Parts: sequence; C-alpha cells; structure tokens
Amino acid sequence: MPKRWLTSMMARCEGMDLLIDCGEGTQIAMKEKGWSPKPIDIICFTHYHADHISGLPGLLLSMGNAEKTSPLILVGPKGLQKVVGALRVIAPELPFELKFYELSEDREQLKLGPYVIDAYRVNHNIPCYGYALSIPRKGEFNRFRAQELGIPLRFWNRLQHGQTMTDEETGVTYTPDMVMGEDRRGIKVVYCTDTRPVPVIAEYAADADLMICEGMYGEEDKEAKARGYKHMTMQESARLAAQAQPRELWFTHYSPSMVNPKQYMDEILKIFPRARAAKDGWSRDIGYEDRQQD
Repeated sequence: MPKRWLTSMMARCEGMDLLIDCGEGTQIAMKEKGWSPKPIDIICFTHYHADHISGLPGLLLSMGNAEKTSPLILVGPKGLQKVVGALRVIAPELPFELKFYELSEDREQLKLGPYVIDAYRVNHNIPCYGYALSIPRKGEFNRFRAQELGIPLRFWNRLQHGQTMTDEETGVTYTPDMVMGEDRRGIKVVYCTDTRPVPVIAEYAADADLMICEGMYGEEDKEAKARGYKHMTMQESARLAAQAQPRELWFTHYSPSMVNPKQYMDEILKIFPRARAAKDGWSRDIGYEDRQQD
C-alpha cells in the first residue's frame, strides 16, 4: 500500500539484530525507523513468496554499504541457498560471508547468540514456518548457600555462568546446581504469518510476551477466501491467542484490500482483549519480568 510497507520484524538483543522476513522496501522502512542494517547477524524467512523475500537484494547491498564484514546467517525452508543465489544475481559482490541453515523438519531449534530460535512448520500453500524467539534466563545465584558450602569467592562468577570448578588445593569440585536457583521466566516473542490456524501456533505462543500474527482479513465473510489462499482472518488469529494467552497480540500482514485494520478491533477485543492492530514502525522494549518496560 502507498502508506504501508510489506511485513518484516526486527529483534535486537545484546548487540545482535535478527530479522524475520524481508519484503520489498524493508531497508527503507528500517531507515525511517532510524535503524542501521549493519548489526543484522541473522535473517529468518518464513517462506519464499515475493512479499516476504523480494527486499533481500537491496538489504544485502545496504549492509555492504554500511561496511558490514561479519558473517550473515540465513535461516529458512529447504531451498534457501538456491533462492538466495538467484536473488543475488543483482547483488553478486558482498564484503561479508553468507551462511545458510535450511529447515527440513516440522520443528527445529537453533541457538544463535542470545537467541533460542524455535522454527515450527505451519499450513500454507508452500513450505512455511513460524518462529518463536526466546531469551532464556538463569536462576539466581544463592550467595548464602555458597558461603555455607565454603565455596571460594574466586569460583562464584564462573559457577554463575554454568562452569564446573575444581579447587586444586583441596580437590573439591563445585557444580552450578549447588548454588543456582531454578531457571526464571525469560523473554519470548512469537511470529507467525501466511498459514491456516493450526494447534502448533498456540503451542509455541503460550505465555509469550508478544505474539505477532497475521490478520489477513477482518470481515467474517472472507473466511472462505482465507481458507482458499491458506491465510487467517483476524478472528481466527485472535482465537489462537485466546488459547495461548500471550501478554499481547499484534496483527500484521493485512490484505491490500484492508485499508483500516482498526475498524475490526471492537469485535476482535471480545475474543482476545489484549489484541492490537499494529502499524509500521511499532516497537516494544521487553525486559525480564521483574524489570519490564512498556
């Protein structure tokens, strides 16, 4: 649309940026937001329809112009390297390496930088995946327990970081479970688009901080059209959110025929009260539960 970009999502954590999908004009939308493409280290693709990947050549060139030299990891359904290779005919020279990870199973998990990435197969008319991005959080260090056990202070930091330590003077071995509490609630953002409603979506979105999900159509009478093209209506997405109970639901991937998504929200809020019709440029800072920012 003249005032609406194609769908894309950026996650930023500990200096590592992760992009999901890259429709036409993504690098322009990023520039409007004031974000540089240089820190992007990971791009995950849901599928290879043009509105989700056609912006890649321009973005790669923008990353090169921003003097990026570190490797870029690309994740997506089987055939990723072939698709990207075809698109790179117009962006053949890059100052950074491309690394490919092709998804072939219904569920796969990757750990890259601070992110745990769960990819899950959904139901579109070509292979398509949703993504759950998690930032785990370890339990608290129990300094009183460490003192009771007589663990030397010089070992505390390494035990907090999951290392097993042996005191060479006494021969005593200390393990993290001796002083660390149970893992605490981390951060989870779930992204899903171009699919019919399937149970796996609600499964991965359970108790997420933010669920971003397609709302292709707002009219109830377009459910048959959504079924035919393997998409979801706002109502169907909201019902999945009602099952999953994320902290918040944002709609995305609106049909070009939907000029004003907000006009359908009164009905949607009856299904899931924490739903919002997202707009270009929206962002949310999500902290750990005891220091959440809104």
